[in-house]
Amino acid sequence: MVMFVFLVIALVVVVAAVTLAVVGGGSRAVLPETGPETVADAFPEDRPLARADVDALRFPVVLRGYRMTEVDDALSRLGAELAERDARIAELESARAGDQAHAVGGPGLLAPPPEPGATEEGSAGTQDEGEQR
Repeated sequence: MVMFVFLVIALVVVVAAVTLAVVGGGSRAVLPETGPETVADAFPEDRPLARADVDALRFPVVLRGYRMTEVDDALSRLGAELAERDARIAELESARAGDQAHAVGGPGLLAPPPEPGATEEGSAGTQDEGEQR
């Protein structure tokens, strides 16, 4: 029985020592406080995105996958960049099509066709016939 009491007291002392060592026991913390892990530099703000920026993007892993706000922010930035580039491409393609049409057909290519019988020669001939009667 004495041996059992000695083992229980030894066990309590060991558990208390381990608990104090883990918790810190003193006024200063054993482990420094850390902030939540975030994406360091998601995307550069001073220039348009490049393929290397997207390839280098890594999200920190948390308990249930990734932080939704960080992923949503990255996807909204990518969406805005793609929309801007699509608009610029459409603008350049329409300008190029206009330049090609002007080069091929001249300035009158995009003008509406004249009405039948409303040519300058035809209208002048009609006036002459009316004056002769």
